[in-house]
Amino acid sequence: MTSSTSSSPTQRRIVWGLRILLALAFGAAGIAKLSGAPQMVQVFDAIGFGQWFRYVTGVVEVGGAVLLLVPATGFLGGLLMAMTMAFAVATHLVLIGGSPAPAIVLALLSAFVTWRLRPMPQLAARAA
Repeated sequence: MTSSTSSSPTQRRIVWGLRILLALAFGAAGIAKLSGAPQMVQVFDAIGFGQWFRYVTGVVEVGGAVLLLVPATGFLGGLLMAMTMAFAVATHLVLIGGSPAPAIVLALLSAFVTWRLRPMPQLAARAA
């Protein structure tokens, strides 16, 4: 049971809207990485880990987007994307520069979705 089952229809719609928005954003970013978009190649050259890391990141983002859209795995998708964006923020601050603002926004939205979809223990759910 998740916390979203006890929320209002409006709250569930908001969370679903964010899940779809995040899935679109992460899916597009992951596809850009996997297809070798020149900007992505440049960014990963600046990171300095090699282009294999671009492929791994692309797979993680596309996989996270899919997980966000599946009701049973939305929590895991949100958690994976929140952690990925936390590392993206750190990468911007420490390695490549540039504004970490987009990564911060995506991290916060992913963390919110993760929090709303968090599993609740059965006893706590019955008491609520």
